[in-house]
Amino acid sequence: MTARRLESVQEYYFSKKLREVAGLVREGKDIINMGIGSPDLAPLPSVVDALISSLTHSKAHQYQSYQGLPELRKGIADFYQNHYQVLVDPNNEVLPLTGSKEGILHLSMAFLNPGDKVLIPNPGYPTYESVTRLVEAIPVFYDLKSENNWQPDLAELNKMDLEGVKLLWINYPHMPTGANAQQAIFEELINWARKNNILLVNDNPYSFILTDIPQSILTTPGAMDVAMELNSLSKSFNMAGWRVGMLLGNEVNIKAVLKVKSNMDSGMFYGIQKGAIAALQAPDSWFEELNKVYEKRRQLIYELALLLGSEFDSNSSGLFVWAKLKDTTLDAEAFIDKILYKYDLFITPGTIFGSQGKGYIRFSLCVDEAQICKAIKRIEKK
Repeated sequence: MTARRLESVQEYYFSKKLREVAGLVREGKDIINMGIGSPDLAPLPSVVDALISSLTHSKAHQYQSYQGLPELRKGIADFYQNHYQVLVDPNNEVLPLTGSKEGILHLSMAFLNPGDKVLIPNPGYPTYESVTRLVEAIPVFYDLKSENNWQPDLAELNKMDLEGVKLLWINYPHMPTGANAQQAIFEELINWARKNNILLVNDNPYSFILTDIPQSILTTPGAMDVAMELNSLSKSFNMAGWRVGMLLGNEVNIKAVLKVKSNMDSGMFYGIQKGAIAALQAPDSWFEELNKVYEKRRQLIYELALLLGSEFDSNSSGLFVWAKLKDTTLDAEAFIDKILYKYDLFITPGTIFGSQGKGYIRFSLCVDEAQICKAIKRIEKK
């Protein structure tokens, strides 16, 4: 008999939907997958070289430190100083993770008791809700709205019953909408979190993709007192399968998460850590060239989105295009199923990110230009 906590969650949407897509592929369908944000481009050559050269090291195949190699923590600290102008102590304010998704669980286990409440953005990353339920805490959703540029509304937050709220999730650049953070909102949130004794966590894996200036909430004065930040090498470094993430915060909060993590794994593989160190030393030209590729793809996705009867904000950032269906009578999930079976094209319905995603669809930029052009031609022909 399974644990009761499993009754509170469903299988992840993409886990189910990609099985359906895989079944169509087995039937001979040429499916173009624009559903998930799994980068299709290669990492820096130096990253792979670092992994390969590490394999003969005398300690490469042993258990590793729960806190990661000291040089990896220093690499993360240097990266934050160079790109975000944030100073952190690599010895006690940085914690490498096996992917930032792991961090969502570890944070929740470290700070939440059954019955505690968690404020979760709507629309937002579905894992915030599912992990909250798995640790038997209570998800409480706060709406993000297009007319407010998908920013938290402090006036609305203050109207909510905050008794029992322990944690607030934010995610900027925002997934799925691509909205960028507003520094004034960061400042308001820091003050609000301090006043209400709530831990504020920014999930920040998209800050180098199609953005002019990478942002971190930790640049905000007083942030280290009440906030933590998750980051990842998955998106901006084309290393999704490597599973390298990081968590930054004050020493007390990092120690709390480490207490959970040290009981859950036995450290990150040595070679992956060495590759991560090399990635964190990427020159600015790496991000510039990567964004040139994504910008070309985005322009084609805009063309595709228009063909499908949707509109979008061309000032957004991140790895996706968030588009609103012009026909408000359409159900997004039924619409994407129609597109899947009519055009052999898989895109994501906005409703999987919450009720505020109703009427929206999401395109991934992790598809090469030739495939996007093929999708455009399919729709133009029919």
